[in-house]
Amino acid sequence: MKSPLLSLPGAVPAEGVDEGVAAHYGDLFREQRALADGTGFVDLSHRGVITVSGDDRLSWLHLLLTQHVSELPAGQATEALILSAHGHIEHALYLVDDGTTVWAHVEPGTQDALIAYLESMKFFYRVEVADRTGDIAVVHLPAGSIADVPDGVVVRETAYGRDLFLPRADLESYAAAHGPAAGLLAHEALRVEHHRPRLGFETDHRTIPHELGWIGTAVHLQKGCYRGQETVARVQNLGKPPRRLVFLHLDGSEVHLPVPGTEIRLADEGPEGRKIGFVTTSARHHELGPVALALVKRNVPLDARLLAGTTAAAQEVVVEP
Repeated sequence: MKSPLLSLPGAVPAEGVDEGVAAHYGDLFREQRALADGTGFVDLSHRGVITVSGDDRLSWLHLLLTQHVSELPAGQATEALILSAHGHIEHALYLVDDGTTVWAHVEPGTQDALIAYLESMKFFYRVEVADRTGDIAVVHLPAGSIADVPDGVVVRETAYGRDLFLPRADLESYAAAHGPAAGLLAHEALRVEHHRPRLGFETDHRTIPHELGWIGTAVHLQKGCYRGQETVARVQNLGKPPRRLVFLHLDGSEVHLPVPGTEIRLADEGPEGRKIGFVTTSARHHELGPVALALVKRNVPLDARLLAGTTAAAQEVVVEP
């Protein structure tokens, strides 16, 4: 779904899964600094939006999600995962309940599969699942923003800012009143800075929550009764995940960033050494310079010097080995 804000001056379209919104509006670092200062907004209208209504919505979702939501207070934001039977991450939901309806935004293009799964699990529960992507757009206001929120708009407030579930028809008028707009690359750079994983970027077909630091934030360890819970409990109590998320400071003299999927090796073994991981997201940060998130094998020494392709990299621990 193409955003009307791509008509704003300087807008350069994003590519890949984020197609449909602006990657930037002509000045990546200015846009980052604006977000870091609590001004502007990010157009996330390409993300999927679903709602779950009905008297049983919270107790029903509690059975399906990794998060404890049966008594979720109205207005309190949370995030949750849906796992496979083997504990691998399939969906990530960023949700809030407004007192009558649960609102969630999800990765672009994943809403159809998510809704199909939810519909298959309804049974006798009094719930209604709806795809609201066509009429609701997600807009992100950074932490510290004092921008007004229109009456009736559902807000999901976190330490990183506020997500607005804005009527899609109001997107252009909201942008005109609350600019400047910041592109998705600025938003992603701050996400990398805060070590926040993203489904489809930091995950692959075998990722489990422990590898990305999602235990505690998206996975509640004091609840059971969800698909994949046995794997979560077993790894938490008896073992260690095979991989761990790291934050990389990249050599700033390189012209090009290592793209996602770039293989990581030990610097002492050189570019032909054994593969020990791969880059998941890379970004140019307005203060930190070139940075990245990556998945590496759990037993990689914490002080090891790394190579991301041919780019020297120093690691910062996100998930303890």
